[in-house]
Amino acid sequence: MSKSLKRVRAALERAGLADDIRETGGARTAQMAADAVGCQLDQIAKSIIFRGETSGAAILFLTAGGNQVEETKASAVAGEPLGKADAALVRAQTGFAIGGVSPVGHLSPIRAFIDARLLEFDRIWAAAGTPNHVFPIDAHLLPDLTGAMVADFVA
Repeated sequence: MSKSLKRVRAALERAGLADDIRETGGARTAQMAADAVGCQLDQIAKSIIFRGETSGAAILFLTAGGNQVEETKASAVAGEPLGKADAALVRAQTGFAIGGVSPVGHLSPIRAFIDARLLEFDRIWAAAGTPNHVFPIDAHLLPDLTGAMVADFVA
């Protein structure tokens, strides 16, 4: 088991949540992940990382699978211009590789924002630290668990 997957499992256990991590068989898209676990596309929580151009820090945007982050709105929410986060920044701040960034279990604290669309579901699925693993969670627990603020940043 990878270190990233272990970190997510430990974060879920610390939060008192059931460990129901599932393998997706290499889902490369939100739709493929939804198909793998048998849920709607928007029940997949995508973890999109941008680099704050002023702070230099990684900023996490959790969005519903069918939504796209709109960079102008996201910049306004973040309070600074945003740029592309490279793999080194994502790995250094979160401990995860791009494609497997979980909303929990980060190496360092991260500013996070959540798409209100996710909160329309009782159960959503998020990356569990690898591109091949996801876990279910009550969507309403995610803001407190991650420190994410609900915000409008989608197209």
